[in-house]
Amino acid sequence: MTALAAVFTLASCTPKPVDASPAAEDFLEALATRDASTIASLIDVPAAAQPVIDATWDGLQAESLDARLGEVDVRENGNVATAHYTLDWRLPRERTLSYETALTLTKTDEDWTVRWQPTLLHPRLGSNQHLELHPVTADRASVVSSDGVEILQPGTMWRILVDTDEVGDVRPVAADIAAAVNAAHGRDETVARIDAAALAEQLDRASGVYSVAMINHLEGPVVAGELADVPGVIVNDEAAMVNMDPSFAPDIMARVSTIVAEDIDGANGWRVTAVNEHGAPIDDVEYHPAQPAPAIRIGLDHDIQQAAQQAVDLRPESQAMIVAVRPSTGQVLAVAQTKAADEKGDVALSGLYPPGSVFKIITAAAGLEEQGLDTGSIVPCPGSMNIYGRIVNNYNQFSLGNVPLERAFASSCNTTFADISTNLAPGELADTAKQFGLGVDFQIPGLHTVTGTVPEGETPLDRTEAGYGQGLDLASPFGLALVAATAARGETPVPVLIEGHATTVSEEVPAPDPATVDQIRQMMRSVVTSGTARGMQASGELYGKTGEAEINEGSHAWFAGFRDDDIAFATLVVLGGGSEAATAITDHMFVTLDQMRASRVPGAVPEPAA
Repeated sequence: MTALAAVFTLASCTPKPVDASPAAEDFLEALATRDASTIASLIDVPAAAQPVIDATWDGLQAESLDARLGEVDVRENGNVATAHYTLDWRLPRERTLSYETALTLTKTDEDWTVRWQPTLLHPRLGSNQHLELHPVTADRASVVSSDGVEILQPGTMWRILVDTDEVGDVRPVAADIAAAVNAAHGRDETVARIDAAALAEQLDRASGVYSVAMINHLEGPVVAGELADVPGVIVNDEAAMVNMDPSFAPDIMARVSTIVAEDIDGANGWRVTAVNEHGAPIDDVEYHPAQPAPAIRIGLDHDIQQAAQQAVDLRPESQAMIVAVRPSTGQVLAVAQTKAADEKGDVALSGLYPPGSVFKIITAAAGLEEQGLDTGSIVPCPGSMNIYGRIVNNYNQFSLGNVPLERAFASSCNTTFADISTNLAPGELADTAKQFGLGVDFQIPGLHTVTGTVPEGETPLDRTEAGYGQGLDLASPFGLALVAATAARGETPVPVLIEGHATTVSEEVPAPDPATVDQIRQMMRSVVTSGTARGMQASGELYGKTGEAEINEGSHAWFAGFRDDDIAFATLVVLGGGSEAATAITDHMFVTLDQMRASRVPGAVPEPAA
């Protein structure tokens, strides 16, 4: 009985370990609220701890911190404790950084003190290290052609600025800028020239910092060096989309670059890094990769655009142009113009010209649908015809007599189609034209286009002249390329330049009757095999319609059609004379295109000419 009493007395006198949890909780609360004075009262070396704590808060750009205490283990006769806890940092843009770590406490008398170690902020921090938040920048997307060639690439352009407040006489400054830029133009003609006198006037009217020009990544550094000592002139490099081939559709690609500016940036990632006291990175403790934006595809086909440009450049003295469209998708494959045409603007897309005999595609379709004709219908093709007092002549007044419609189409009988059109009701020709896309408006991001206009034909004379593409008929090469694409596809494709940027169509028009389209194709094929476009050297199966549109100054040369590899086109040589000029340019485009494609396929050769 005495022994048991002694044991009980001894146990009841053993001191209970002092709980370290309140001290740990107080420290974590002070850490979460950036309470420096409380931290200093609880930690053993506040002079070493506080700078690292502050550097981590600031380096993480932290918006808040949630610290949750877990288990607290006491050991070594109750004088040492380890507190386990979770830190949840709230970072900018709704990001979070969450992890578990621990701190050590030591007891002196009845008080607990936190032992300073960088690991209490993060288990992977070492001496004199803190945490910092950094972005992981996403690569910007490239712009690629429809055949997969990179056209625009993230890079650098150089902007010329003038701080007009730092300039007294603007004339010498303008002269220096013009001299440097025009010298760059001499080395690279894609750099736009600057007129010194015009620039001086602009600077004289400007206030503050005035943006003069953007120079490409090749010439920019050279121009910057030449203007480095000119007072008030600043030349800065800027992130921009760079055209890998400045000669590749430069005007269109400049517009594309502007439109896709918001599409090329991917989603940036982020990382939290342990850094030393000088900010040098040691190791990532958290990493979230960036998500690059996918490449942006445009309709332009690299090979077709190049082949078209080389073809029109055969006539540098003329306003020559080609537009190509993919019938199956509506992608605008090529827009090529000579420099002489460039001086008139985007005439391949929006210039309006009398279409001449190419318009007979529309007249033939109207005759098939409204007058019950077919390719075998016998129609008159005299050398000359008097229609309500209007004398209509064939080229050199050739005469075929009465022939099937297909032959009249292939030989391009003006008299035949003037007669068909005259016998249409008012509005029927214009309605048929819209079924082939001509007269419909398309708002295409990156392109300004006009298809054309066809008169209602209220008077017989209007209908007579419209039937063979004269009178009030007007069309752009873009519009006639859509006509050809409609013949190839069976309905007008919605034209598009930039994938993901939809085209707006002014009105919905029913497609032509499939039987009509089949017969139009048959007649267009006859033009190439036995008609006015026979003798072409290009491979593949070509379909087309030639045209010579007469105006007071001469005549325009036209050729529009499609090839069986999903390429529709319209070619125009302004005042080019006979249609042979347009046919030859088109032939050269296809021959060049086939050579380009064959050169990348070992052992491949173009198919024999049709």
